[in-house]
Amino acid sequence: MAFKFVFALAFVAVASAGYVPVAPAYHAAPAVAVHSAPVAVAHSEEYDPHPQYKYSYGVEDKLTGDAKSQVEERDGDVVRGEYSLIDADGYKRTVQYTSDDVNGFNAVVSREP
Repeated sequence: MAFKFVFALAFVAVASAGYVPVAPAYHAAPAVAVHSAPVAVAHSEEYDPHPQYKYSYGVEDKLTGDAKSQVEERDGDVVRGEYSLIDADGYKRTVQYTSDDVNGFNAVVSREP
């Protein structure tokens, strides 16, 4: 009886064992993605032969003590402007500047307590 039992267990073990391949399994190479070149988009920008603008801004923060301002205007190739700020030592620095084709960039700096 024990022999039948061992034989039955051996048969079940052999039957449930899986097939082990001798040679390694090879897979197909991955597919290579093909991308087309990006299409160039032409942008046209308007050209202003005589640019003009004028702007200004100012900040005065009582909490932090920050105070600064700037004014600038352009008419063609001539730029004029002024900016001021409070330096770390408490003095107010004011810079007045001009820029053109003939004289280049020129700035005049003044400091006042």
